[in-house]
Formats: sequence, C-alpha cells, structure tokens
Amino acid sequence: MQDLTGKVVWVIGAGTGIGASGAELLAGTGARVILSGRRSEPITKIAASIQAAGGEAYTEQLDIADGPAVAALGEALIERFGRIDIMLNSAGVNVPNREWANYEATSWDALIDIDIKGALYCMAAVLPQMRRQRDGLIINISSWAGRYDSAIGGVAYTAAKRAMLAMTTNVNMEDGRHGIRACAICPAEVATPLIDKRAQPVPKAVKARMLKPIDLGETILFVARMPVSVCVNEILISPTWNRAYVGNDEPELIGTTP
Repeated sequence: MQDLTGKVVWVIGAGTGIGASGAELLAGTGARVILSGRRSEPITKIAASIQAAGGEAYTEQLDIADGPAVAALGEALIERFGRIDIMLNSAGVNVPNREWANYEATSWDALIDIDIKGALYCMAAVLPQMRRQRDGLIINISSWAGRYDSAIGGVAYTAAKRAMLAMTTNVNMEDGRHGIRACAICPAEVATPLIDKRAQPVPKAVKARMLKPIDLGETILFVARMPVSVCVNEILISPTWNRAYVGNDEPELIGTTP
C-alpha cells in the first residue's frame, strides 16, 4: 500500500458526509488536505477537527459551478503547494422533484451546473499539473444511479452521475499513459444530509440500513493507498439491504431496524 504522508489532497465537497469522512481519514494518514465547499462554516469545522487530531488541513471556500473560480483556485493551490497528488470530488446535489412529470428547469439546471459542469471544472483544474508530475489520482463520487437506472435518484441526477462515470473513464483512456489514475466510486444510498432533502421523508429504519459516510471514507482511503501502478477504475458499493433490489413494497423490512 502507498504511503500518503505529505501527499497534497484537494477535497471538494468536504464540509459534510462522504467528503468530510474522506478528508478526515486521508489527513489521518499524514496527507496535507485542502478542504473546499460552498459554505465556510462546515469546512472550517472539519479542518479544526483534523488539526485537533494532529493532521494538516486548510480551507478554501468554493462554488464548483463557477468555472473561472475553480480554475483560479486550482492554479493558486499548485503555486502554493507545488503539486496536487489527489483530488477527491464529493460535491453534489439533487432536487426534490425528480420525475419528468415534475420537471422544473431552474432546479434541474442548478443540478447540472454542479454535478456535471462542476465535476468537469474540477478535473480540468488538476489534470495539467498531474500530467507535469506524471502522477496523480482523481476520485469522483458518482452513484449507483450512475451505473444503473434509478427511480430513487431521479432523471437529472441519474444523467449527471452517468456523465461523471464517462468523464472518469476518459481520464484513464487519455492519461493513464501519463501516470494518472481516476476512480469513480458508485455508492447506493448513503445516510448523508442530502437524504433529508428528499421530497418524501426517509424513515429512520431505512436510513439505518444505508451505507454510512465512514464506509465511503474507508473506500476512498483504499483507493488512495493503492500503488501508482494500480488503477481502480470503478467501485460499485451498496448496503447489504439494498433498496435498488428490495424496493419500497416490503413494509416488514422497511419498519425493522437492523
């Protein structure tokens, strides 16, 4: 396994959920972690937690829907740290109205700006430096919905996460020869704050069966520690009790806490 001590890691969407868990675990290995997110308070809190545990963390507020801002911050980080070894993109949103019957242009456009364009901007910001280094790892948090059609995720989210899979694959196609690896992690339902923004509230018993942010943090750490000669192209991960298989019509399961 690779030693991550001193590696420069840029974590986007680092304030909560999967990004926060990944940032904390990576920092725990000795990596130097830069935390970005739309709101300063959550990333400041995570940075303080990392620093209190003896890790190295910095904060840079960022809205990844703003392409020029992403590019400018990428350049600034490279100038400051000299390199970027790992980029973890965990930023993402979904919309309450997810079916064609409830199509709403404004909110669907906002999702596309973050989940597709934002991912593109972030990858474009680090790839030139990784080519110069002839080394680098991009980890994108896609979704089960990126691999399989999902009524739970909805139309726009499924399309966006499928696009993320394509962008990740194409990095490996074009830049594997330059020592760059890219991995799309595709989790089924994860009990993050995003779950609570659904139009239909998710029962506590159902959330208790979902993946937890720490599960994804450990998955991220596994990918990051792989030798540079290994590319983990994609990881499809789900809870054992997977609603994509079980469905919503089993009340005896939905109402039972594991």
